[in-house]
Amino acid sequence: MLYTAKKYGPDRVIGFSPIPAMSMLSYAAGSRFLQLFGGVLLSFYDLYADFPPASPETWGKKTDVAESADWFNSKYIIAAGSNLNMTRTPDAHFVVEARHHGAKLVVLSPDFSQVSKHADWWIPVNAGMDGALWMAVNHVILKEFYVDRQVPYFLDYLKRYSDTPFVIEIEKTADDYAAGRFLRANRLARYRDVENGDWMLLVFDRGTGEPRMPRGSIGFRWQQEPGQWNLELKDGVDGADIDPQLSLLDSRDDVVEVPFIDFGSGRTFRRGVPVRYLKTENGRVAVTTGLDLLMAQYGVPRGLSGDYPASYDDEDFAYTPAWQEKFTGVGRNTIVQLAREFATTAEKTKGKCTIIVGSGVNHWYHNNLHYRAGISALILSGCVGVNGGGLNHYTGQEKITPMASWSTIAMALDWTRPPRLQNGPSFHYVHSNQWRYEKSHPDYHPPEGRFAREHVMDLQVDAVRMGWLPFYPQFNHNPIHLVRDAESAGAHSPEEISSWMVDQLRTGKTRFSVEDPDLPENWPRMWLIWRANALHTSAKGQEYFQRHYLGTHSNAIADEQAQDSVHEVPWREASTQGKMDLVVDLNFRMDTSALYSDMVLPSASWYEKDDLNTTDLHSYFHPLGAAVPPCWESRTDWDIFRALAEKLSELADVHFLKPFRDLVATPLLHDTPDEIAQPEVRDWSKGECEPIPGKTMPRFSVVERDYVNLVHRFKSLGPGIKKHGVEDHGIDMQIADFYDEFARLVPSYEWNGNRYPSLVSRPT
Repeated sequence: MLYTAKKYGPDRVIGFSPIPAMSMLSYAAGSRFLQLFGGVLLSFYDLYADFPPASPETWGKKTDVAESADWFNSKYIIAAGSNLNMTRTPDAHFVVEARHHGAKLVVLSPDFSQVSKHADWWIPVNAGMDGALWMAVNHVILKEFYVDRQVPYFLDYLKRYSDTPFVIEIEKTADDYAAGRFLRANRLARYRDVENGDWMLLVFDRGTGEPRMPRGSIGFRWQQEPGQWNLELKDGVDGADIDPQLSLLDSRDDVVEVPFIDFGSGRTFRRGVPVRYLKTENGRVAVTTGLDLLMAQYGVPRGLSGDYPASYDDEDFAYTPAWQEKFTGVGRNTIVQLAREFATTAEKTKGKCTIIVGSGVNHWYHNNLHYRAGISALILSGCVGVNGGGLNHYTGQEKITPMASWSTIAMALDWTRPPRLQNGPSFHYVHSNQWRYEKSHPDYHPPEGRFAREHVMDLQVDAVRMGWLPFYPQFNHNPIHLVRDAESAGAHSPEEISSWMVDQLRTGKTRFSVEDPDLPENWPRMWLIWRANALHTSAKGQEYFQRHYLGTHSNAIADEQAQDSVHEVPWREASTQGKMDLVVDLNFRMDTSALYSDMVLPSASWYEKDDLNTTDLHSYFHPLGAAVPPCWESRTDWDIFRALAEKLSELADVHFLKPFRDLVATPLLHDTPDEIAQPEVRDWSKGECEPIPGKTMPRFSVVERDYVNLVHRFKSLGPGIKKHGVEDHGIDMQIADFYDEFARLVPSYEWNGNRYPSLVSRPT
């Protein structure tokens, strides 16, 4: 490790361990050690394809759903791709009890599964066709509960909690119209000078008939004036009450026909959309509402011109109950009944309908579209955010009780920040050279526009340069050497070093490693694996791991074919084989990772160590006690990493005698003002904007490392927690007084003349 840091940089040392909820202390042992060293921690959730992209696409958050106990409160439950009795056995009783309490259980499943046997209604939808079914359900809900009659609860819900009232531009193209972006508030004279106006949205107020800016858009979260990031229907400037207008059907200036594509048949429909014209700083623009576009998307007839179906039985028009039959195998009358029961129950119970969705849907192609179609039904029926209602993805509520305090220890934020965290799919896609085996996908990427790139690798490079994605190793130079070079050039403060780094990247003297991953100076060099079979069950593309990480035999049979379709990365004829100098595995069994590792450190099994287990399906956590002590030479993960820290600090006396500074690049982050850093997509490397850290490119931080005292930092809860507090989901909690009180109550650890709360069982 010390050799790697000295020659290549600490960001060439990579660590991987799966979900920390299963043994939080064991996970934290390795992650804390890595972050004190300056290494890189790979993600796990997205690597397993358990992460549902529809959740952040819809809400901007990951799986923030109810715990399974809330199923008992539901009155209409639809299970899709989730075989509850077999795969969620501890939670299934809540559904059984809900049925005894009057709920109806409907199962969408291509097979007569275990849960289908216990359902009130089994609908055998064809595999992978959930999206088509839900689109037809939504067509019926919109037609019967919004057009034929209007449900007050649904209308009020959409106004308060959805984006359907927001004003959307209808753009004139060369020979057509197209739905554009949400109209930004600062495009109107009334809101021209509001703070964060590019991130404030508009609705039409029924009372005045004029566009107004309701509170709650993301711009309000990060403005100087506090207290306006909420869902109150009040104007952001004068506080006047707003009654959002959901549709412009009865107050339109015009009707324009907008094209909508039916990807099932390849047909394009042109459907009339009601618009109003607004005077903006860019001239007169046509606008409509989200609900009006949704009506047109689903082909719900409202007396407007264009390609609208005549009835539910019109099978040639997308999203009718008859249309979905050829995809799902489910009869049209079944769809109509399902939609009516679902929405009627939601109307009578004020949203107590839920969809329990499982990996049988999430691991299918286009999973985000299946999810989003179901989410739309939930929102149209006023179910999301209601006890007994909403989406229930199979990995849960993400409100783990000790998350804020645990992450402070696990990421060593009490001593150093920011950590080096890397999304696993990007890391492995690039470094295991899987990008070289792909060619252009003309059927998938946009034919024109900002993201019309032939190859996914080009998008990876763009995302890293613009600060959207982390990527490690960071640069084609050792980050320790970069700080020294900056100091030699006269840059000493973190701000000066950051500015110097920007100039290095602008002039091409330094480059991001992702821009040329096959160069030896850009390879990862050492891999620490614990609590995981990372070279087999956790691998996506095991044969490429073996070939390009280990340089050993593999079963890879694909040909490299990216040469003519990748443009941001130079093509090197000889692909790299055997990038890793050392693979170390902490393990208690001889699995694939252990077999292929250079070194195996015997770790204790679950019954041989104390730990904490949490779940993201429930709000409680489990303390686990060791049944027997570790056998033979095995140790707990915490003791192994503590021993590594001790030996590393001992050896550092020779190689890193004094503390040194390390340059850390981090991407723009959610739940911070970074969310609104880029109102327009512009690439500084192409001259479209200036390179500004934290705005148009990653942030650059200067972090002090102290390898000689790394072991002491590992063993003690540092003072950084007093200065920075703890944080989760963008909520900062200052806890300096709690830290001082805690330090008085627990055993202490003393070094360098200071006393800290101890993180070891036997303080020394």
